Amino acid sequence: MKRRMMTTSRADGLPGVRHWNLDDGGALTLHEHWLAPAKAEQVFATLLEEIDWKQRSIRIMGREVLQPRLTAWYGDAAYTYSGVTLAPLPWTPLLSELRDHLVADVGECFNSVLCNMYRAGADSMGLHSDDEKELGQRPVIASVSFGAARLFVLRHKRKKVPPVTVELTHGSLLVMGGTVQAFWKHAVPKDPSTTDPRINLTFRRILGPSPA
Repeated sequence: MKRRMMTTSRADGLPGVRHWNLDDGGALTLHEHWLAPAKAEQVFATLLEEIDWKQRSIRIMGREVLQPRLTAWYGDAAYTYSGVTLAPLPWTPLLSELRDHLVADVGECFNSVLCNMYRAGADSMGLHSDDEKELGQRPVIASVSFGAARLFVLRHKRKKVPPVTVELTHGSLLVMGGTVQAFWKHAVPKDPSTTDPRINLTFRRILGPSPA
């Protein structure tokens, strides 16, 4: 596994690292080669087999719909979003290993991870913000991707500024920090040209119990 310091002050000077300063204090840092290719392949294969993937329902505008992807929640605390409370599954050895490296590299004490499986390009993630109360006011979220490359799009909640589009590739790490969740929404749009699966792990820190 490649190890690099993930502080934004050094990001622009490292190969394969890109940094965005967004309107209203948001910050993105993309590490295109956080994992070496052989390690990324190993992680991807293990996640496909070991994660307890399920297609769950969420509540949108008062009605329940199936999420257009498979998910699983692992960690030390429950998490509530879109009207659904997820009880945590215990850490697997692989998820623990990835968490520990991220804690060292990013400098955040991540205690939970949301696993997403996009089976093909028809699976997607709609525009949303990770702004639940238990994440705090300025959460840092570390997103690690495996498998097919997919576009990650951010749009400002109120300003008419150009969207930000980032390609998330196999073994990459995207760190969202600052006020990203307060002022921006993000999504993974459908991609009809993609037939291969993608797995995304979003590590985060739960500060307290989920709200009732």
